Amino acid sequence: MSDGDTDRDGTRDGFEAGVSSSQGDPRVLVALNAVLSALFAWAVVWGLSFLDVLEFGFVNVATAAILLFAMTYFVTMS
Repeated sequence: MSDGDTDRDGTRDGFEAGVSSSQGDPRVLVALNAVLSALFAWAVVWGLSFLDVLEFGFVNVATAAILLFAMTYFVTMS
């Protein structure tokens, strides 16, 4: 189907129609942000510890994750 395809009654079918009418759940976005921030923070702290720039530890990973979470939250919500 192309972008302009509609049914006989004028409604759109398919994925685009479902996505455009969905409001989404902000809790899912917050949870996804938290998980991805934690994984990325773990990778960054591990990489920096591999280069002997930073010690790999829970506090450093948690601090980086909180900073990443806050930064992405405020950037996307503004």
